Amino acid sequence: MTTWDPGQYLQFAEARLRPALDLLAHVQPTNPPGLVVDLGCGPGNLTAVLAERWPDAEVIGVDSSPEMLADARRDHPDMTWVEGDLATWEPPRPADVVFTNAALHWLPDHERLLPTLLARVAPGGVLAVQVPAEWDAPSHTEGFALAASPRWRDRLTVDLPEQPLLAPAGYLDVLLPLAEDVDCWTTTYHHVLEGPDPVVEWFKGSFLREFLSRLEEADGAEFVADYTEAMRRAYPPRADGRTVLPFRRLFLIVQARA
Repeated sequence: MTTWDPGQYLQFAEARLRPALDLLAHVQPTNPPGLVVDLGCGPGNLTAVLAERWPDAEVIGVDSSPEMLADARRDHPDMTWVEGDLATWEPPRPADVVFTNAALHWLPDHERLLPTLLARVAPGGVLAVQVPAEWDAPSHTEGFALAASPRWRDRLTVDLPEQPLLAPAGYLDVLLPLAEDVDCWTTTYHHVLEGPDPVVEWFKGSFLREFLSRLEEADGAEFVADYTEAMRRAYPPRADGRTVLPFRRLFLIVQARA
């Protein structure tokens, strides 16, 4: 099971939040929402934004990580937090907005998962999805190659598939027959990062959790050292010392039939 470090994740909180805000800007439910669900809410900083956007709605944050939820409950004690499996948890009633940011790539079988989530949306409501689409970038291919190398393959079993997403056309094929409308697009952000080995620091809060959660501390440090060498080659710093991380993300706005 993947374990999380909220502090490491929030080290790049502003940059991680931007895609969620870009997604939120496109969410236009037919009716004022009465129930909003943040599925995969993490430490709750985005859930608080959703509550500000729809102050009259009941807002529920759901996550499978007790570590993330502990921070959410500490920082936002007046909000509702639920620990649950993102694939099987069901809201108390159909939600007017199901918002899920940077979470669904941890779950398999999107051909079935997305229709299941859409079925939890009220008529006229919205399913809004953002997922990293970096799986063919060095940040990810080098991580998987390292895990499969002779040095690590006997010590490390990885559950995350090397390509957990469908192609954009695949999501349209799955969702268009079930929805009133589907908007699908991709965006590549070019994050300008500072500090030593910032690409490694970024992914220690997200992608690398898949590997580090399954290693003892000493082995984890060794794995990170190997990954760091690969990232220095793939993402060398600029002359000014800063490092650019291109990061592609996939977005879906699915409107449920009224």
